[in-house]
Amino acid sequence: MSLIAVGTMAFDAIETPFGKTDQIVGGSATYVAYAASNFVKPILQVSIVGYDFPQAEMDELKKRGVQLEGVEIVKDKKSFFWSGKYHLDMNTRDTLVTDLNVLLDFNPKLPESYQDAEFLMLGNLDPTIQKNVILQMRKRPKLIVMDTMNFWMEIAMPQLMETLKLVDVLMVNDSEARQLSGEFSLVKAAKKIMQMGPRYLIIKKGEHGALLFHEDKVFFAPALPLEVVFDPTGAGDTFAGGFIGHIAKTGDISFENMKRGIIVGSAMASYCVEKFGPERLKEINKADIDLRIQEFVNLVNFDIELV
Repeated sequence: MSLIAVGTMAFDAIETPFGKTDQIVGGSATYVAYAASNFVKPILQVSIVGYDFPQAEMDELKKRGVQLEGVEIVKDKKSFFWSGKYHLDMNTRDTLVTDLNVLLDFNPKLPESYQDAEFLMLGNLDPTIQKNVILQMRKRPKLIVMDTMNFWMEIAMPQLMETLKLVDVLMVNDSEARQLSGEFSLVKAAKKIMQMGPRYLIIKKGEHGALLFHEDKVFFAPALPLEVVFDPTGAGDTFAGGFIGHIAKTGDISFENMKRGIIVGSAMASYCVEKFGPERLKEINKADIDLRIQEFVNLVNFDIELV
């Protein structure tokens, strides 16, 4: 099963209460690829980088079954750069620097070899770019998953609404779901958002887990209590990569299998936060992932006798 991952490949500078790094590889497509490649190959990467993006990182991705034909390299510009500082609760952060650099030129052209892919993961980007990628597919993928954020709701709402009509699954956090819907109740918000186009809605709640909505069904997955949360950057994208990786591996787009996908995504995200950037994702193997998924099963498994 082939999977396209569209998004940024970038540099981050991150400061948390537990340490800081002046420059580390990041970007939504990077995290998605590292997570999803544990479950499905090839990952057909679509992104843009500058002359400064390390060849060693490209080689590492290739080694994991990530195809880079759709990654444009701009020889005379720098890669996208983001810098942020997290507060003590690790849920709130301040953006210090955003240098778009090559991202200003990002107008992806899908290689012909990508255009029949069965699964499409659209990382957080300008909704016009997301729509253009969908329209370049030769046939409609089996499942289109889209991530977005409050920034696009504020500056590109008409374009966002157009793109929402074309996707199957939308991923947002709880504040974004409320902003998009105008509803405080997440149940009401989900119903309204699903009327905009997506048949499924995933609301990410960070350390409080994730919700999956479809028609009148709801599923909740808790977050695993962790001793160490070192850097939450990329956790949402890693969650998305684990989710779509599992779905693409199984080829099953039922609500029941998406529930499993939520758990897989949550397990991958729980590893991501243990080190800066995608470093922890480079270290783990199938046995580690299976162990973490089992921890999630144990966390929510109980017997009760109703009398």
